[in-house]
Amino acid sequence: MFGNLSDRLVDTFKNLRSKGKLSAADIDATLREIRRALLEADVALEVVKNFTTAVRDRALGDEVSKALNPAQQVVQIVNEELVKILGGEQRKLSFAKQPPTVIMLAGLQGSGKTTLAGKLAKWLKDQGQTPLLVAADLQRPNAVTQLEVIGERVSVPVFSPEPGNGVGDPVKVSKDAIKHATSKQFSVVIVDTAGRLGIDEELMQQARDIRDAVNPDEVLFVIDSMIGQDAVNVAKAFEDGVGITGVVLTKLDGDARGGAALSVASVTGKPIIFSSTGEALDAFEPFYPDRMASRILDMGDVLSLIERTQSAFDEAEARALADKIAKETFTLEDFLEQMQQLRKMGSLKSMLAMMPGAGQMRQQLENFDEREIDRTEAIIRSMTPAERRQPKLLNGSRRLRIAKGSGTTVTEVNGLVNRFEQAAKMMKTVAKGGMPQMPGGMPGMPNIGGGFGGGFGGGKSKKKDKGKKGSKSGNPAKRAAEEAARLAGGNASAGDSGSGSAFGVKN
Repeated sequence: MFGNLSDRLVDTFKNLRSKGKLSAADIDATLREIRRALLEADVALEVVKNFTTAVRDRALGDEVSKALNPAQQVVQIVNEELVKILGGEQRKLSFAKQPPTVIMLAGLQGSGKTTLAGKLAKWLKDQGQTPLLVAADLQRPNAVTQLEVIGERVSVPVFSPEPGNGVGDPVKVSKDAIKHATSKQFSVVIVDTAGRLGIDEELMQQARDIRDAVNPDEVLFVIDSMIGQDAVNVAKAFEDGVGITGVVLTKLDGDARGGAALSVASVTGKPIIFSSTGEALDAFEPFYPDRMASRILDMGDVLSLIERTQSAFDEAEARALADKIAKETFTLEDFLEQMQQLRKMGSLKSMLAMMPGAGQMRQQLENFDEREIDRTEAIIRSMTPAERRQPKLLNGSRRLRIAKGSGTTVTEVNGLVNRFEQAAKMMKTVAKGGMPQMPGGMPGMPNIGGGFGGGFGGGKSKKKDKGKKGSKSGNPAKRAAEEAARLAGGNASAGDSGSGSAFGVKN
């Protein structure tokens, strides 16, 4: 969503870093570019003015003039001010002292309230809560049915005594839901309310009636990040009409300019608590202003990546995997298990986008095909258990059979086996405490890692003493790998890298 804004800001700072000491004119020129970038991203004018004024006041002070690296200090100031307009510190849900905690969702029709209710319920369930979904949207066609289907998918019960489609009293349904949750000892109640295509008094009155009936601990305004500047006006209307306690951003994975997301917290004075980045029911996460600011400035979001990894991978399994790598017993069966664990983390593309400098390879990320994982899994599943454990068995006829069984080509099968072997060598090197060679960057991601120039520690190698066996390969990276293997006591030969062997299988 913030792609264009991020590119503009990164280019602006790139020009700034080429200068030494910064003058007032340099800072003013930088702020003009930042102002244009924010306005083009559809950020509210009031927010842009306050932001640029705050940055200018700090940039012209001693904070920058006395800094060892003035340009870097300006970037830091911009980052801190971005965090402020995004809400400052992360705000968590407020839970009731006496269960159940009541969360009411409000917003316009089409903002994604019903789907988000399911995402929130799933997230709360993963946190150890026992949520109950309440179908209080009785106006929109099939809204009740949709919530029931979503509830079934996330294994969360749905309270839906009325069929909806214009039938039933949403206020009575909400009241009865609280009684039901109390008697059945549900810890959280999520009330999905009706929306309209536009703001009207009927909508606001119904929302107020439900609010008064259930006395919610949180009133979350669900806002579609794609509707642009109008989102801010809608948020202010709901704040004045209902009284919201927090904001949830949906459709952050869209191609809109993202100004609404940057404006809503400042304009409403209410924090953004959650964000939704896709249609999948697990595409939902708490909103961290500092992490979002880092993403916008192309600094990555390593903390979120670590948290996602920790939630998907079991610590005991990770230790067992490390032990297998160290003992050189890692097989394609283990590789298949790791791919399945990777699936639990969500979209691989979204994870790669969290890496620092991801904006510089946005084109590669956009062209990256998520189905490549499916094809790789199909190839491995088309192998026999013996072939997975001992890829040296994969002769020409076996590879042809695997290609036909997985709907791929022999070239793709060969490529998988070769990449597996290369990765195994890298892991074995790391397990022994060495530095892995990365001559071609990451497999499947061209130009990523290619800047290492064939591995770390490049440069001219010293002449070897006569009588010692040395590599005669013309490839510097390959020569370095062979030399490292020789020093480690291995017996790497020129034929090691192109064969069809697997990790842990010596040739």
